Amino acid sequence: MISKANAKFLKSLQIKKFRKQHNSFLVEGEKSVNELLTTNLEVQEVYATPKFIEQHGTKWEQRVVLQEVTDDQLSSVSIYKTNNAALAIVKIPENVYQNPKADELSLVLDSVNDPGNLGTIIRVADWYGIKHIYCSEDTVDVYSPKVIAATKGSFSRVALHYCNLGELLCNTPIPVLGAFLEGENIHQLQTIGKGALLVLGNEANGVSEEVSKFITRKITIPAFGEAESLNVAIATAIICDNLKRIING
Repeated sequence: MISKANAKFLKSLQIKKFRKQHNSFLVEGEKSVNELLTTNLEVQEVYATPKFIEQHGTKWEQRVVLQEVTDDQLSSVSIYKTNNAALAIVKIPENVYQNPKADELSLVLDSVNDPGNLGTIIRVADWYGIKHIYCSEDTVDVYSPKVIAATKGSFSRVALHYCNLGELLCNTPIPVLGAFLEGENIHQLQTIGKGALLVLGNEANGVSEEVSKFITRKITIPAFGEAESLNVAIATAIICDNLKRIING
């Protein structure tokens, strides 16, 4: 049973200012909630349907007591009306800032606004073993429920750092690559060194003028058709695949 007070609290965590106020965020869905078992994140409470408890309850016994709720009760406080498994309240972890490493590929996001795009980019980063993403301060909040859902559990393995991108990039000795419609054909790149920072821009406007001045090498994905542009998350996957092949030789 979810009380009115608890329902109000759960819905409040869908809003950034209340996530910051309560230092908590939501994780929804069977796969994403079970991913929490593989992390050191502090799970404060889990609301779960009888089916979820029957299938996964024994795995959760040492972590937290599952609060049984009906499908309808769970759906009433979820962002997705099809959540018939579980919803967890998780403490936002302390984010220890780490400077980019010269021998690693890291991502830099300049004003990415769409939660689905950010979530997919985090998932792509996880796929390619990228551990750090540096975000402009106006990039969508990683703890938005829609971002967390789109990561499919990868949020626990990729660290996001929100910072002033100008300060990050102005003195870095690492190559700074930028995704632009005009630039070097990424298929023809020969070498970039052991690591790099890959800058990806806003869905509508691309990389901002302020950040562009720190780009040391503009790259592009060659087009073979008539589409005007690519979704930023799709572009991230294509570029990461090419860069990883170059870096790994």
